[in-house]
Amino acid sequence: MTTARILEQPLAALTGLAPVEWRTSATPVPYEEALAEMERRVAAIIAGEAPELVWLLEHPPLFTSGTGTRADDLAGTNRFPLFETGRGGRLTYHGPGQRVAYAMLDLRQRGQDLRRYVAALEEWIIATLGDFGVQGGRREDRVGVWVRRPALGTGREDKIAAIGVRVKKWVTLHGISLNVAPELSHYDGIIACGVADPRQGVTSLHDLGIKASMADVDAALRKRFAEIFGG
Repeated sequence: MTTARILEQPLAALTGLAPVEWRTSATPVPYEEALAEMERRVAAIIAGEAPELVWLLEHPPLFTSGTGTRADDLAGTNRFPLFETGRGGRLTYHGPGQRVAYAMLDLRQRGQDLRRYVAALEEWIIATLGDFGVQGGRREDRVGVWVRRPALGTGREDKIAAIGVRVKKWVTLHGISLNVAPELSHYDGIIACGVADPRQGVTSLHDLGIKASMADVDAALRKRFAEIFGG
């Protein structure tokens, strides 16, 4: 089924669900602290004791491994701490200058369809990038959002945003990471998200010449979220 068909029905919540809460952390949040907070919040959402939450934050430099990570993804480097997670996907990097958006959404109220949820996350990123004049796109054979870089070579494209999700009793954890202005050399020496093709790399808004601030990106993310998720 095509992504357009998957997204024919909006992911807006049913009438009566409390508005989504938004939280922004001003300083980098240690990964273990963020994971513990997500677990607590998801348990509260499952129990009907808290509303859905989108948490915008940055992490200190670190690697995380998903359920699909392979032994050679780290490629021998140990310069940053490595955390194992329960999310889908493979090894990736997080660090300052990268906007992480953890979405704790109740799919019991939004349709119990994980594939449609991931497609909606991709659409959220693509629409946000469009606000900065960047044409992002999805690829049917790999998750995330990509931009074409023809000036760098034939067939060259770079990943600008990653997606990794986990679902507990149909409430989501983890979410997206969008490269605003991270240190791209921190990706060196790892196979990030399983991308090993030399024609594929990583980029950021600043690398593309877009000098948007994190506040600018946050405003665009919030506006586009409301259009796609309805809250």
